[in-house]
Amino acid sequence: MNSILKELGINNVNYGACSGTKKWSSSQDGGLLESINPSTGEVIASIYQATENDYEQIVKESVAAFNEFRKVPAPIRGQLVRKMGDALREKKDVLGSLVAMEMGKIKMEGDGEVQEMIDIADFAVGQSRMLYGKTMHSERPDHRMYEQWHPLGAIGVISAFNFPVAVWAWNAFIAAICGDTTIWKPSSTAPLCAIAVQNICNTVMEKNGYSGIFSTVIGHGSIVGEKMLHDGRLPLISFTGSTAMGRHVSSVVSTRFGKTILELGGNNAIIIDETANLDLAIPAVAFGAVGTAGQRCTSTRRVLIQKNIQEDFINLLLNAYKQVRIGDPLDDGTLMGPLVNGKAVTDYMNAIEAVKDAGGVVLWGGTQLEGKGHYVTPVIVKAKNDWEIVQKETFAPILYVIPFNTIEEAVELHNDVPQGLSSSMFTSNVSHAEYFLSHRGSDCGIANINIGTSGAEIGGAFGGEKETGGGRESGSDAWKQYMRRQTNTLNWSSELPLAQGINFDLSE
Repeated sequence: MNSILKELGINNVNYGACSGTKKWSSSQDGGLLESINPSTGEVIASIYQATENDYEQIVKESVAAFNEFRKVPAPIRGQLVRKMGDALREKKDVLGSLVAMEMGKIKMEGDGEVQEMIDIADFAVGQSRMLYGKTMHSERPDHRMYEQWHPLGAIGVISAFNFPVAVWAWNAFIAAICGDTTIWKPSSTAPLCAIAVQNICNTVMEKNGYSGIFSTVIGHGSIVGEKMLHDGRLPLISFTGSTAMGRHVSSVVSTRFGKTILELGGNNAIIIDETANLDLAIPAVAFGAVGTAGQRCTSTRRVLIQKNIQEDFINLLLNAYKQVRIGDPLDDGTLMGPLVNGKAVTDYMNAIEAVKDAGGVVLWGGTQLEGKGHYVTPVIVKAKNDWEIVQKETFAPILYVIPFNTIEEAVELHNDVPQGLSSSMFTSNVSHAEYFLSHRGSDCGIANINIGTSGAEIGGAFGGEKETGGGRESGSDAWKQYMRRQTNTLNWSSELPLAQGINFDLSE
């Protein structure tokens, strides 16, 4: 553990505010925050949290940095991000280990999360040369109309514990090539990951003559988070977290006419029809439900199975669950690590009791493991879609099995939840696949055929509908959210014709 921390520049006691290449704040007035290893319950290291004064200093420096950085040509900004990607390649193994140690996901997933950062850096470098506008034909002679995109400002990113580094990169690297600076408030559950990333940022910025492009403020949500939401100097807040908190974020930021990107809850389902290749479907369901101990926003919560293959499917799924090795996420061969903390375990146990009370039948799992750490067993439950507990997102490895008769019924059940993030269907029937992907099918932001609900690639826009928030991050044209659109009309004639043929004659 000590070697991991040392290589990433983390000490026993750290400070929670840093802008650019400047030193971390030395203030101790914000109080100590302990980072806990969910595998053992032991303290990894402590952090002095940022104060209001720290926050104010960070914002001033970030805004000042933006005023200079926006002057830099976008392809040159892309070179800074390219060098960030190179630095992350060098630190992939050790940073992936820290993610596994602090958050609890297995080492392979921790490494995969850092790879996402590298991938989005590569994507952003290319995008830096493709911040395209449009030209339009004017109705007025000798006029040219076009639109262009300008940098937005210093943006705020508030990320969740379950992806403690990747989601920041989705935002920060795209924002950077757009000419924005980023202020990051990471989850208080995984602050060391943010410190490690900021240290990497500092090295890259210093080597390339930049300061304040990437900043970090670690502190209480009631202090740092609320100040970000209310701060008119931050034109955009990107928030990842619960639907309940997302409502609050949206309400506060909208009152000052700020913009938001909201990535909120998911209640993702996989539909499996009678033609499905179960050799593909079973591992996809197992990974979707068990991966990251069910703590992904894209985790599979529900599986809708056609009745005539239900028993065969359940037997195969139970056999797959028997192969899941639970343990230290840094150990080779572990497939599921711990839940992130004691509250997550309590939520898991309460959900199981709720589904039992509703009439659910537990087919597998449902226990907390004895010993150190927050370990539980993944759960498979026969349930009904309209039960209150099934309608909610529980951030734990709980999978509800729900039967259906027809594809139309399956899609109706699938869509009949408040959330709308990720979705999937396993089928060999082309008509079923097309139906699921049509306007009559999945109402989610992500819809897949013959792959699971988890594991989105960075090239596509990531996000969902309904109570998932409607935001989009990462690929496609998500870059537009970090810029402001401007429509321009240039008159190169010696006349002043008005639009719509209006004649405003001032001659006598």
